[in-house]
Amino acid sequence: MIRRTRHPEATVSARRAEAYTDGVFAIAATLLVLGLTSQSLGTVNSDADLAAAIGALLHPVFSFVISFLILCIMWMTHVRQFEWIVRIDQAGLWINNIRLLLVVLVPFTSSLDTDYSEFLLGRVLLPVNFFLAILLGWVQWAWAVRSGAIPDLSREDARRLGRAGLSAVLISGVAVLLSPLVGSVAFALFIFDGLLTRLLRGGDAPADPVRGAPGSPGASEGAGRLGE
Repeated sequence: MIRRTRHPEATVSARRAEAYTDGVFAIAATLLVLGLTSQSLGTVNSDADLAAAIGALLHPVFSFVISFLILCIMWMTHVRQFEWIVRIDQAGLWINNIRLLLVVLVPFTSSLDTDYSEFLLGRVLLPVNFFLAILLGWVQWAWAVRSGAIPDLSREDARRLGRAGLSAVLISGVAVLLSPLVGSVAFALFIFDGLLTRLLRGGDAPADPVRGAPGSPGASEGAGRLGE
């Protein structure tokens, strides 16, 4: 079976929305590094001074790395969702646009976590930012299932993948609750994302509609996983 690239009821090509979203994620991930370049190393007169100054950047570096990795997780989920979504209407576009609004805010809230982690808002705003963006990613999948935008996937498999997507939502929600105490360190909980994804999904993820087609190179690979 060849997947259709355009649904007859589409208002905007899903492929164009996918490409635009890829670009926004790439820009947001790149801008994260500005939080490091804005950090002053102070006066450096020796290798020891430089080593000490770099060591003092431990928290900014951690905030940068964890923010980048979580953006990667969100982007991977987006890619896997659009392996199945073949159309997108006005409602779907606005869900995606609001999610991207939250994505482009990540460099700002990450800088707050770096510079103002001694204050409650400095510790909490980045986890809240990620929670809302991840939640909207799950809402987008729920919208796609409800609107019939996934013709190549059974309703039961679509719901299983939706349950799998709840893993990141639950983990980021717990991170928000813990952030007043430990700040962005709470994001370490994402090491359990793969295990929780499999538990919530139940069974293997369905093969995607291209590589999983009969006779295709990836038909036996079980590719196209959502939320792992």
